[in-house]
Amino acid sequence: MAILRHPHDREILRLAVPAFGALVAEPLFLLADSAIVGHLGTTAQAGLSVAGQALTTIVGVCIFLAYGTTAAVARQMGAGHLKDAVRQGIDGIWLALAIAAGLIVLGLPLVPWIVEAFGASATVTPAAETYLRISLFGIPGMLVVLAGTGVLRGMQDTRTPLYVSVGSFTLNLALNVLFVLGLGWGIAGSAWGTVIAQTAGGAVYVGVVLRGARRHGAPLWPDGEGVRAAATAGVALIIRTVTLQAVLVAATAVAAHQGTSPLAAYGVGSRIWLFLAYALDAIAIAGQAITGRYLGASDPRGARGATRRMVVWGIGGGIAFGLVILGTRPWLPDLFTHDPAVRNLLLSSLILIAVMQPIAGVVFVLDGVLIGAGDMHYLALAGTATMAVFLPAAWLVYGLGGGLVALWLSIGLWMTARLVTLGVRARSGRWLVTGAVRG
Repeated sequence: MAILRHPHDREILRLAVPAFGALVAEPLFLLADSAIVGHLGTTAQAGLSVAGQALTTIVGVCIFLAYGTTAAVARQMGAGHLKDAVRQGIDGIWLALAIAAGLIVLGLPLVPWIVEAFGASATVTPAAETYLRISLFGIPGMLVVLAGTGVLRGMQDTRTPLYVSVGSFTLNLALNVLFVLGLGWGIAGSAWGTVIAQTAGGAVYVGVVLRGARRHGAPLWPDGEGVRAAATAGVALIIRTVTLQAVLVAATAVAAHQGTSPLAAYGVGSRIWLFLAYALDAIAIAGQAITGRYLGASDPRGARGATRRMVVWGIGGGIAFGLVILGTRPWLPDLFTHDPAVRNLLLSSLILIAVMQPIAGVVFVLDGVLIGAGDMHYLALAGTATMAVFLPAAWLVYGLGGGLVALWLSIGLWMTARLVTLGVRARSGRWLVTGAVRG
């Protein structure tokens, strides 16, 4: 691959490199928590696995606050409508706060039920409930971060999200060390560290977006019609996201029924997987912003050309990450556990995680491109279809007593199904709809 010689390379890297730093900081929150909580023992580690997946699911369903906003703002940018672009972002932040309030009110009394739904054992349940109950108070900050990030990405700014993410991660790590290892607060200290760090990140985004509103003359108060439009437009994207989260939840539940050691190993492996997914998703973020801008400027040829190049970058990135995992595999488990059983299970899992990375690279790029094009209805249908492929496979793993390797193989089947559905759509060209607003 002739690096930086292709016409789209500099544009892709300008957006993807800062996005990479911002994206990997997000799973690093849980990876840092996992490394520190690992010193508390396998039970605490397994409790974090359940609570972390529950929290990731709750917040992940709201990812439309970032993705939908990125696509809409990028189209307005391509059409030259800066004031309208910022206004959509402000409505997104108000919507984020409203959703967060509802999640806290509904979530707190449901914490025991949520943990039980994951199939956690009686020994793991107290730690999982403690972490999840405290972490719910960080949801307002998390959702505001999503909405604010979407505004800036749509305006072709991925540097500011990088700075905020690095600062939040650094604060989270420092607070976790202080609360867990210094003050001895246990798993509750890890949860409080994350809440404080996420809330601080959300506050920074509010300040940045407010400055942009003043600069472009956009009103600060929520527009009822605009908030409703943002919520309505996100329905299809929510369905797409729910199908993804359903797969991850089902996988965690299957691991939980295999026992404490497999659950702990799956928890670490899934966070490594998530870390790599966010890293590869940097190109997808560039895809959202670039595709939206090209289509907003009525340039479908430019959008298709950029897509082809980003797929090449996705494959290359996936191969590189896979080789890194294989190269560090003998030492990687020691960062998270001292339990021999967990370590051996994790060693086997890492081989499959590494092999799946090139497929993941293409899947994430095409997913980002179609989001940037506003092709949400197809993504909802494709997500439902691929979930229908995964769930029977996961059920067989559960019913036949398959181990952790079998579970990861079922995840590989799901990723292959995603590759097929997204690849067919990308080749069809039916996603190339131009204009400041997708008709």
